[in-house]
Amino acid sequence: MEAALWTEKYRPKTLDQIVDQEEIVSRLKEFVTRGSMPHSLFAGPPGTGKTTAALCLAHDLFGERFQDVFMELNASDERGIDVVRTTVKEFARMASLSQVPFKILVLDEADNMTNDAQAALRRTMEKYTETCRFILCCNYSGRIIEPIQSRCALFRFTPLPESKIVEHLHNIAKQEGLKVTESGLKSVVEVAEGDLRKGINTLQAAASMSKGITEEAVYQVVGRAKPTDVHEMLTHAMKGDFIKAREELRQLLVKYGLSGSEIVRQIHSEIFRLPVPEKKRISLIEAVGEIDYRLVQGGDEEIQLSALLAKLASDA
Repeated sequence: MEAALWTEKYRPKTLDQIVDQEEIVSRLKEFVTRGSMPHSLFAGPPGTGKTTAALCLAHDLFGERFQDVFMELNASDERGIDVVRTTVKEFARMASLSQVPFKILVLDEADNMTNDAQAALRRTMEKYTETCRFILCCNYSGRIIEPIQSRCALFRFTPLPESKIVEHLHNIAKQEGLKVTESGLKSVVEVAEGDLRKGINTLQAAASMSKGITEEAVYQVVGRAKPTDVHEMLTHAMKGDFIKAREELRQLLVKYGLSGSEIVRQIHSEIFRLPVPEKKRISLIEAVGEIDYRLVQGGDEEIQLSALLAKLASDA
């Protein structure tokens, strides 16, 4: 296995290689055809292709040497007003040397910028429109101040469907010479939760342990319990066998070294798979929400999770 990150190795290079974002790709291709574009706001969950789409747009607009007229900054690291007044302003004010009359500046994680920095950025975007176009990538568009939103064309990215993630992971596994079991790949997709970057990183981490990608290997590298273990714990609790359920809880906490919050999240997911009446499911979710709040407030993990199992056992 190569040392390079597979997320970079298998990143699309052009807009034609981006999958399952047809409407967005169509609009971006129109920018390439016209040789012009507005300031843009790419919004959506992590790992859905926002930064990749910006890179592909720059590649298709400027050609192979797009890096000469392209800059990417991560606003979660460089989020203050000084960066806008120096780095951003210096890049934006310089004219493009390519055939396209403007450059592209991508601000990744723009929703982490301070309000002062966003206010300064608003004026910079307005002043240097002729020489630079801005692409702001964010997870939550509501955290971008309204004046900037009104200056940008909005592109909303959606999580990739499981079928597309499976297809892409299969392709990577084939090229890397990995043996992937169906349960192993299903586990990667479940862990990814629509985040393709997370799915690829999980696959690479599991491959570093063994060329055979199994369910056990996947859950081991991500530090999560197998859904079957959580399911058995809940089943015993709901049958009234509190002692057995508590033993399985201690296995998850001590043997696997899982955090209480992680176990609560897995219990929450597993409840929706339990064959119980809807009213019972609602009651279970309320109990999980209460325990999650207590853990956030600093409650002891084993005591609070034992209390949750006791609640399930008492309602059996």
